[in-house]
Amino acid sequence: MGPLSGYRIIELAGIGPGPFCGMMLSDMGAEVIRVDRTGGSPKAPKDVLQRNRKSIAVDLKSPEGVATVLRLVESADALFEGFRPGVTERLGLGPKDCMAKNPKLVYGRMTGWGQEGPMAQAAGHDINYIGLSGALHAIGRAGERPVPPLNLVGDFGGGGMLLAYGLVCALLEAQKSGKGQVVDAAMVDGAAALMAMFFSMSAGGGFTEQRGTNLLDGGAHFYDTYETGDGKHICIGSIEPQFYALLIEKAELDPAEFAPQMNPAEWPRLKAKLTEVFKTKTRDEWCAIMEGTDVCFAPVLSIWEAPNHAHAKARDSFLEVDGIMQQAPAPRFDRTPAQVQHGARIPGQDSNEVLSSFGFTAAEIAALNAANVVTQVG
Repeated sequence: MGPLSGYRIIELAGIGPGPFCGMMLSDMGAEVIRVDRTGGSPKAPKDVLQRNRKSIAVDLKSPEGVATVLRLVESADALFEGFRPGVTERLGLGPKDCMAKNPKLVYGRMTGWGQEGPMAQAAGHDINYIGLSGALHAIGRAGERPVPPLNLVGDFGGGGMLLAYGLVCALLEAQKSGKGQVVDAAMVDGAAALMAMFFSMSAGGGFTEQRGTNLLDGGAHFYDTYETGDGKHICIGSIEPQFYALLIEKAELDPAEFAPQMNPAEWPRLKAKLTEVFKTKTRDEWCAIMEGTDVCFAPVLSIWEAPNHAHAKARDSFLEVDGIMQQAPAPRFDRTPAQVQHGARIPGQDSNEVLSSFGFTAAEIAALNAANVVTQVG
């Protein structure tokens, strides 16, 4: 029973940041009902983002299907969707439609560009949103093109997690006011929010426009990744003087040669030296020397290696669900721990159970199934 136990949330099925938000909320104990389209795949999905939610398959193009979702909304605390602006309004499931049924409803909207603005209706993906926010420009090696950081910054950090945070904030406010509201979570806004520290550093002259030349973007020799003798990689973040001194000691470097730590003009030369040094041993050998010390060191592990690391095992940071290795819920709570109850469900696998739990009678459920308004799969 996680900290959000007792909250009932409707998720209009989408991709990327929407499911990530649903996973975050359901991991924390919220009852998140995923409204899928009818006619989906009958095979069990292997999508970690869809874990912990029951699925009901509804024909949203039919008036009866829309009416069914609105009835679910009547006893829900929140609903969220990830369509382009105006789509749910055209379906009859926009904020006004839903909040007319439930004035206390929190209505979350996940988009790339936001609900208004000159680009609101344009298509886009994570890379476009972080490109406009200033985040993508800052990521990459000196003299090279910006490097997409997977889709972590836009879809997930600046998108799904921002929406989950916004929904929880609005749910807390609704407890006081008794009123719902619309949460406009845009990935372009969220990515900009993640850049807050760099706006501060830029204002103070500590962050320049030339990517790959700054303290935290791989410009500094003491904050970067290095290849080891076996073709693997390690990473160091020895920023503070005492940590830097320990790096010099553990790597058996010349203290005089490495003395100008904070002189950017010396960083390329010192980085070249460290590149040579780290290639003299394997990753495991460097781990034996530095791991667990205040060097601020770690091996660079793949997602296949990470679950087997001793620290991950000690903290149960990963778990296997339905044969799929995946991350454990985070953050952790000592009194109301989060948990993974089950993996992803087939779209429509829980349709009848969901309807019954929302007060639909057996006759109503049978009629919705007979008319193909709702589909029960399996």
